Amino acid sequence: MWGFVEKVQQDQRKLSIICLSLVSGWLLAVPFEGQVLYTLMGKVDGLETLHNTVAIVAHFMGLFISGFLIKKQITAKTSMITSTVVCLCGSLIFFLPFSILWYISIVAISFFAGVFVACWGFYFRNYSKREQRFKTAADVLIYSNLFMILINGITVSISAFIGLTTAIIILATGLFLTSRLEASPQKISCNNVSSEKPPQETSTILKPLVTLCLFILIITVISGLMYQVVVPAFSHHQLLTSYYWAIPYIAALLFLKNTKYKINKAYILYIALTMVGFSYIGFMLLNRSVTSYFIINTLMLASLGVFDLFWWSVLGEFFEYSENPTQILGIGLSMNVLGITIGGLVGKNLVYYEGADLKASVIAVIIIFIIITILPILNMQLTRLLKQHEFLFELLNKKVSQQQEKDVSVLKDEKQLTARELEIVELLLKGYTYKGMSENLYVSENTIKYHVKNIYQKLNIRNKMELIRTFSSK
Repeated sequence: MWGFVEKVQQDQRKLSIICLSLVSGWLLAVPFEGQVLYTLMGKVDGLETLHNTVAIVAHFMGLFISGFLIKKQITAKTSMITSTVVCLCGSLIFFLPFSILWYISIVAISFFAGVFVACWGFYFRNYSKREQRFKTAADVLIYSNLFMILINGITVSISAFIGLTTAIIILATGLFLTSRLEASPQKISCNNVSSEKPPQETSTILKPLVTLCLFILIITVISGLMYQVVVPAFSHHQLLTSYYWAIPYIAALLFLKNTKYKINKAYILYIALTMVGFSYIGFMLLNRSVTSYFIINTLMLASLGVFDLFWWSVLGEFFEYSENPTQILGIGLSMNVLGITIGGLVGKNLVYYEGADLKASVIAVIIIFIIITILPILNMQLTRLLKQHEFLFELLNKKVSQQQEKDVSVLKDEKQLTARELEIVELLLKGYTYKGMSENLYVSENTIKYHVKNIYQKLNIRNKMELIRTFSSK
């Protein structure tokens, strides 16, 4: 029975990754800094950048609001399907001559794209085991950018309308696959939040989450500056920027995903910050040649890939402390969008003044120093909260589960627990809820609670968190 459920969960995990990647690829290529609308809007004097500000604000609202409205997976799936339909219909508007309908469409599709991404949090939590979330996040970011490169390349090389058609086909495929996602998990989810979560855990999450959101907000101001100042400075290399733009970003994600070595999370973030600093210094000192573009873009986009993977995977860790993954993912990523908005507004005002490149670089370097200052605080708070879990960049966390299996076998040898109690301990360590364990073991929830009470008494512990700490310490 468990083998069947495990297979279904893995299939749903892969399917959900593809669904979000398709929709995000469309999002990045059309309303969100994509070549499609930039090319189409460029034909309307003075509007080639206004649409992007509108899109970012609407996308922020969609991400932020969703978590307060969507609280069940079945509702999340319905919302994802509805959102994709709205995005499809809205994309068709851009085949028509420019009118106010374009802006209405941009607001609608950007808002509902935010709803889609936030609702995907249920599939991120329920079908990616804790040790898989790092790679799940990496896969989504990689595939999304590959789809974006495809659409942008077609737009620049052939025509904006063919690029738009390609984007719509990709989005329609995402709609079809989204309809095949489960409305509710089979039997149990991989990582449902325990119903016995101690009261202090709920309050503990607030301060680290606020700190993480502040970190995301500040660092993505750099991204906004990049979009408004750095990218336009190399716009005369249009074909090169369309194809090479995201390559360093993808390369950094592939490296982090596939490396066989543990990477200290603090070190890798400091390295990424250093790369951003050098990229802006290079932007200030170098000319606008192809060589300069390769240097600046490689440093900048590789570092942004590290940052994006950082907060996507850390937000995945926060799922263990919240009933609603849509709220966690939506609020976290909305800070990303808000930071880009602020940076974009600053950059937009700079471009009208002489020496904009110098001013943007100075602002970026100041932001980097601020981030370096708050990074140890962030690291300390997040580590304190997530110490007993497999935190970001602990890529070899299979050792933890293997150690837990050894510890359970020791309990069996010492005959501290009965066979049934050992089964329950193993399920508790895998993240099962009382309901999930009762369905898996074909007993009532009251029976499960009775066994759990006996287990805690025998091991001299009080709750599930102490159980996890007990095995982690061993």
